[in-house]
Amino acid sequence: MTDPLAEILTLLKPTGVRAKSISGAGAWGVRYPAFGHPSFCVITQGQCRLQVGHSEPLALEAGDFVFLPATPAFVMSTRHADEPLELLDLAELPADPANASNQVTHIHHGDGSRAPDVRMLGGYFLFGSPDTALLVAFLPAVIHVRGAQQLSTLVRLVREETAQTLPGRELILERLVEILLVEALRAAPGEGAPAGLLRGLADERLAASIQAMHREPARAWTVEDLARTAALSRSAYFQRFSRTVGLPPMEYLLAWRMALAKDLLSAGRIAIDHVAERVGYASASTFSTAFVRHVGQPPGGYARERREQRAQVA
Repeated sequence: MTDPLAEILTLLKPTGVRAKSISGAGAWGVRYPAFGHPSFCVITQGQCRLQVGHSEPLALEAGDFVFLPATPAFVMSTRHADEPLELLDLAELPADPANASNQVTHIHHGDGSRAPDVRMLGGYFLFGSPDTALLVAFLPAVIHVRGAQQLSTLVRLVREETAQTLPGRELILERLVEILLVEALRAAPGEGAPAGLLRGLADERLAASIQAMHREPARAWTVEDLARTAALSRSAYFQRFSRTVGLPPMEYLLAWRMALAKDLLSAGRIAIDHVAERVGYASASTFSTAFVRHVGQPPGGYARERREQRAQVA
């Protein structure tokens, strides 16, 4: 069976994994700047509070796992404070996350003379794909999972591997984070979640149509065809999909086709007319028009730009 979530995660290519331990004692509060890349944290001891943007604070406790797909600015602080805390502005993350030679491996907040009453393991990574919006835009700003033993174990393994300098370290870290992502998204509540892919996949009827789009992206789908896979009328399907996923079905299909096209063009081993055929376009010119409209540049220019970027990294 086609697994849309796994396919999207494969395209995103998580890489550049870093992790650190964090502790706190007494009353403390820290304001982290917006980071823009995925980050995660598991509470291993005690309690604290997390506020992302202007949302309501989350009370975190030992065993809790948090994943921020795009890490906006957030505040982490003592869970219970008798009076407002003076927040420390923290910008310790490297300006270039891919170059983390000066990576901090442990941070302590609050009273340095006391034994920590809160401990956590945190980390971040990059998406190697230039097209991260398909996943990030469809996910909640915060994924909070309570009592996630498997996730806690995976974060601990990431932290231990980060501290190593053994051969194959980066490959192991990338595989661990791939598993961490899948486990986090599987454990996240689908029903009741904000509009997005997780909520769509939690709806049995809509999931069937999403799987069909991913299984046959080159098929000349219509809304009527997709509605039949969901066993719904055209109007009921269109409204339910748009409300649940956050955009109409044909727009989702277009976004998925363009994500596939970008991946094929980035690989640099397939002609543009073959890319067009693989993602459901009858001709290279029709595909090029759609690609320019969606991406902002011709497919040939996009492929050339990606080749140049790879050459610079090499």
